[in-house]
Amino acid sequence: MKISMMYLMLAVLCASCMKEDIASADMEVRTNASSYKVGDTVVFRFEGTPDNIVFYSGENGHNYDLKDRLYADNDLQVDFKTLVQWGVIYDNLKLLVSNNFSGIYTKEEVDKAAWTDISDKAVFSTGQDNTPSGTVSLKSYLSPVDTGSIYLAFRYTDFQKPQQNRWVIRSFNAVKVSPEGVQTNVATISNAGWNAVSFLNDSKGWTISTTQLLMYGGVASDTDNDDWVISKGFKVKESIADKGIALKNISSNLREYSYVYKTPGVYKAVFETSSDWYSGRKAGYAEVTITITP
Repeated sequence: MKISMMYLMLAVLCASCMKEDIASADMEVRTNASSYKVGDTVVFRFEGTPDNIVFYSGENGHNYDLKDRLYADNDLQVDFKTLVQWGVIYDNLKLLVSNNFSGIYTKEEVDKAAWTDISDKAVFSTGQDNTPSGTVSLKSYLSPVDTGSIYLAFRYTDFQKPQQNRWVIRSFNAVKVSPEGVQTNVATISNAGWNAVSFLNDSKGWTISTTQLLMYGGVASDTDNDDWVISKGFKVKESIADKGIALKNISSNLREYSYVYKTPGVYKAVFETSSDWYSGRKAGYAEVTITITP
């Protein structure tokens, strides 16, 4: 009985020791100044001994306040270049957008979706090759659901006889723009997932390659054309969480860290700290505001 009691007391004592062995996660950070020039080396000096330190510089992509953000009020901006030839040139290539297309590239599914004609927001060729469209913002057409997709389509209709227009889309770019202004290219002409859907004259539809989209036209025909080429869906509101740099773990020592900012601005440098042991975890946080001048 005495032996059992002794073991119990030892177990309680060991558990108590284990709890006391959790290192403090508290840490203070100091620098020699609060303002530096672009290219200067900022030395952060640490007072404290947490097991782990993760550094967020405050720059785009490394903002501590955005480390858990999975969705954001992003924009999708597109631009493209076109050429039109042959026949009487008229307004027969349209740019459309849909936020409720099913992603099934059939006549029936395209017809069921709601498509908004936004052709007036772009510039199309009137005979000049590589006519730039200008930048078209799609933010106001995005799905109200964070996980929703947006699709773009070029629709060609031609009822001329004997010679129909030939349209070439030379280039295409889709760029996601975060609320902070960070731009990420999400598609080019080669990887935008184009699919052709013909409503009339299936034999004269769009030709898709990695370098261009071609509606040949240009030949005598008794058949009218209504042909679409539709992109893949873009999940514009999805956001990649900002990331920190792991500076230290329990197996290393670190008393200071040097970093160089390359762009002027005011940055909130954050050091996320933690200490872990068998019996629990402690977390901490330290920040320093750094001004970078040209």
